[in-house]
Amino acid sequence: MGFQLHTREINRVVVVEAVGRLTLTDGHTKLRDLIHVSTGEGVKKFIFNFAQVEYVDSYGVGELVRSYSVIRQTGGELKLACVNQKVLDVLEISRLNRIFEIHADEGAALQAFGQHA
Repeated sequence: MGFQLHTREINRVVVVEAVGRLTLTDGHTKLRDLIHVSTGEGVKKFIFNFAQVEYVDSYGVGELVRSYSVIRQTGGELKLACVNQKVLDVLEISRLNRIFEIHADEGAALQAFGQHA
């Protein structure tokens, strides 16, 4: 299927719904491009909804870290939501679960921003 991104905004928080596989062959630079454009437009709060992400490889992990870094450098915040066990395992092995704020669902991530869905 490849990798797709869909965005929507809830109370000034951009929710990025990722679908597919975030890998070298499927992901390309879609996430990176989206983050650069959004932060350039002044967006500061992001939730990555990974409910429909099947798999993340080392390239995908790199893209997540790069996105996190760009968002933080612009004074923003990033939270992950709906991360399945397979992706969570990759984050745990790479110890990125200690860096990323991970929530069970979008509502919990929004509440962590002090917002309600």
